[in-house]
Amino acid sequence: MFIYGNFNRILLSHCVEAIYTLFLLYDILVFMKILLLEDDLILNEIIEEFLESLEYKVVSVYDGMKASEVIYDEQFDLMILDVNVPNMTGFEFLKSLRENNITTPAIFITSLNSVEDIEEGFNSGADDYLKKPFELKELELRINNIKRLLHLEEDELKIDENISFNTKLNYIEKNSNKTKLPLKEAQILKYLLSNTNRCVSQDELSSNIWSYEGAPTSSTIRTYIKNIRKILGEEYIETIKGVGYRFNKK
Repeated sequence: MFIYGNFNRILLSHCVEAIYTLFLLYDILVFMKILLLEDDLILNEIIEEFLESLEYKVVSVYDGMKASEVIYDEQFDLMILDVNVPNMTGFEFLKSLRENNITTPAIFITSLNSVEDIEEGFNSGADDYLKKPFELKELELRINNIKRLLHLEEDELKIDENISFNTKLNYIEKNSNKTKLPLKEAQILKYLLSNTNRCVSQDELSSNIWSYEGAPTSSTIRTYIKNIRKILGEEYIETIKGVGYRFNKK
């Protein structure tokens, strides 16, 4: 009886470890997460199914207020936004995000097609503007272009000829030596690399990395930056006094 009970405990322990490993693998293998704001139910479903067929994870909402709730509850890699939606327009929604230092890339999909509309869209903070009606293939091409420009979904980002950062497994490889980063340090490094040679404030880091968690203190962020510098070298992340940090890529 004792041996049988011991066996069950060992088996349960192995099962828990296996499940935990599967969750880790899922986090590594999962593709981009997209917020889709579109109030036309049929079009929303068509776009969602198309994006899922491309192996994106999609969260669909139908009005601006719901989008405002979701964006602070979850982290997204890309937003696809209609403009004329209930409660808050897509323009107003994106403008409020940019005012709060949330830089998640965004594509407007809209029937508003005048030059003034397009200008307002880009002034709101859009990365692209797609006029309805459009082919789904064109949407795919626009997404791929943003991924290329912002290095989204790249497994490895080159820092210089001897240093690279693996964004899936969260390790820095320097002179053939690999150093695993804790999650938050990896997210900070990835964000700074995505904004190379641009000054990023602590508020911006906080808004984009801790979007659905309690905001970190300044000293917490400084500690994370210090830890990254120890691995990379002091010269890569520059402190801009009173403003923030800039990643200087060689």
